[in-house]
Amino acid sequence: MSKLTQAELDSQAGAQQTDTAGSGTPDVAAGKLSAVFPSYARYDISLVKGKGTWVWDDKGNKYLDFTSGLAVTSLGHAPEKVGAKLKDQIDTLWHVSNLFHIPGQDRVANLLTENSCADQVFFCNSGAEANEAAIKLARRYHQKIKGVDRYEVITFEQSFHGRTLATLTATGQQKVKEGFLPLPAGFKTVPLHDLPALEAAIGGHTAAIMLEMVLAEGGVLEVEPEFLNAVVALCKKHGLLLIVDEVQTGMGRTGKLFAHQHYGIEPDIFTLAKGIASGFPAGLMLGKGYLRDAFSPGSHASTFGGTPLATAVMAATIETMLEDELPQRAEEMGKYLTGLLKEKLADCSFVKDIRGKGLLIGIECQSPAGDIVLAGQKKGLLFVTAGPNVLRLLPNLYVSKEEIDQAVDIVSELIHTYAKQANGEVSS
Repeated sequence: MSKLTQAELDSQAGAQQTDTAGSGTPDVAAGKLSAVFPSYARYDISLVKGKGTWVWDDKGNKYLDFTSGLAVTSLGHAPEKVGAKLKDQIDTLWHVSNLFHIPGQDRVANLLTENSCADQVFFCNSGAEANEAAIKLARRYHQKIKGVDRYEVITFEQSFHGRTLATLTATGQQKVKEGFLPLPAGFKTVPLHDLPALEAAIGGHTAAIMLEMVLAEGGVLEVEPEFLNAVVALCKKHGLLLIVDEVQTGMGRTGKLFAHQHYGIEPDIFTLAKGIASGFPAGLMLGKGYLRDAFSPGSHASTFGGTPLATAVMAATIETMLEDELPQRAEEMGKYLTGLLKEKLADCSFVKDIRGKGLLIGIECQSPAGDIVLAGQKKGLLFVTAGPNVLRLLPNLYVSKEEIDQAVDIVSELIHTYAKQANGEVSS
């Protein structure tokens, strides 16, 4: 096996840094390329500790975290109640496989079905897996239960549903599909809020319509209630299943336990991950009772789905969220955060819109805003983008008004400074 020379290593490292400039840095240390695939353009920060809304890097720098691990650590970093349950379970039982009954699964499933319109739960490990399960369930329900040749799923432009071959095909963003041809058949994508295009896409093979209540990765775009009602009506008219992707919007993030509860609808299937287990890898697909027989024994499986460890963390997360009424708190704090942003940025023409639900907030700018994220890191604030022009704020659901005040002061100062630089009013 040949090894690269040091000069070749240095050259490749330099090329990687050029390719990822402005969005992060590759895994390069002491002139040696990391053994990790460079599939992430990482920021030049190594986080080693977290508590509540704060994180620390390996140099001792402290940051106010308004990313929450991309809407994952919704109870804050290292929540004590969840940590205690995990430690207890570590000393008891880790893994047995789904060949055996796992009591923790019943506990989690009951908590979720008692607080939603769902009747059944499937356990997996991620949002992409949950969406894969939803797609498979929709196909199998039509083909095995209804006896019809339906397999197509209609999704929407700017959506994001995952990185597996099926879920990246379902995703309405071309950038995630590059280099992965040929893509699986059975998916159609239409513009969001284009009802004629949606109606035209429905055919004899259509099995389901899949959408997010807020397109978080696509720019924090909320689905219009009138359009959503039309989607529900089309599903009923044509016998289609409605799948709601709640991977980022679920578990209190938007001000309800599940975002679709804002609209008074009941999806046939919805999916969860991110905030369900406080950072422990877990995903869930939930469905109505009439779908139960479509997932008969042997039809679908996940080796690590719903382990004793995972279900202990999920149960503790859900119970804490319900006991402390965190969805309601997210709604209250979200209104405070949005109102403060609008107040501080009212006179800034660089900002086109401030939108979102609960503690999923987007600030749309006139031009790409990635440099503002990098400037925020230097000020001790972590946040991310949602597409090139939208800044996304995702604090945990316990975030305080004082922490929001501090974050908004930093964000508004950065945006005002960047806007002036863009207009040539101040030197960079």
